[in-house]
Amino acid sequence: MIPEIGHFALILALCVAVVQGILPIYGAAVGNSSLMAVAKPAARGQFLLVATAFGCLAYAFAEKDFSVLYVAATSNSQLPLHYRLAAIWGAHEGSLLLWTFILTLWMFAVTLFSAHLPESTRSRILGVMGLVSIGFLLFMLTVSNPFERLIPAAAEGRDLNPLLQDPGMVIHPPMLYMGYVGFSVAFAFAIAALLGGNLDAAWARWSRPWTTVAWCF
Repeated sequence: MIPEIGHFALILALCVAVVQGILPIYGAAVGNSSLMAVAKPAARGQFLLVATAFGCLAYAFAEKDFSVLYVAATSNSQLPLHYRLAAIWGAHEGSLLLWTFILTLWMFAVTLFSAHLPESTRSRILGVMGLVSIGFLLFMLTVSNPFERLIPAAAEGRDLNPLLQDPGMVIHPPMLYMGYVGFSVAFAFAIAALLGGNLDAAWARWSRPWTTVAWCF
């Protein structure tokens, strides 16, 4: 049941991402404040949904749910808990989910720390980030689903790649992804400036703190 909740959360997140990627950008283009106002709640809602999916996958690993194909393929009951949780990003499906989770985390941060930006600019930024997340969510749901069931369930999982069974691998991928994905904010600022025709120094000044934080990772 928990994996199905995670899968459903990803489907809802995709729907929210479509709304976030279209309505605010269109609203900024036509000057419709109501449509632009959709950006913030959509970004926050998408973050909560993807966080729910990530939590569901973490629960499946912690509880050794080998009826989930990804869990059975990348962990076993003998692994310590911290390695079972690190196995979330031990292969393709979980890495994509981690990437998307961090992307929505950056979106959530933009909603919190962008009050000084013009509403149209903020809407375009969040809209562009919504469009980026559509690609990852769609790919996950159609090609690389971490919640795919294994029927019948395996009695025991395989194992996490021995090369990944290292304390550094518990923290290294999330930190690396925080940096990589963080630059999507700078990308969104640049595209927002192009969409708005504001090709001056302002957008670079606004994006500099975000770029600096991402670079620190």
